[in-house]
Amino acid sequence: MKGKDRAALRAEAHHLSVQVHIGHAGLTPALLASLDDVLRTHELVKLQVAKAGELKAKDAAREAAGAMRAEVVQVIGRTFTLYRENPDLPDADVPPWRG
Repeated sequence: MKGKDRAALRAEAHHLSVQVHIGHAGLTPALLASLDDVLRTHELVKLQVAKAGELKAKDAAREAAGAMRAEVVQVIGRTFTLYRENPDLPDADVPPWRG
């Protein structure tokens, strides 16, 4: 992903609310299945790591992106954003994360 693309996605992600919360159990198979569903429908997803867990946001972002074949857009504090393009989504003027 090019820097300009990542910057545009960061700007779009700024207004998103957190859609997936990673609890103290970390990246469980159930959480990854849920994340896969959210990425399939929205492409751009904001996640947050719980304070109580031992998992660091950068590690969680790297691990989740690898498992989901997604790109890490940004990591800020305990929150990170992932992007995975879905070619099956209908082309529209409005991206799915704005809907």
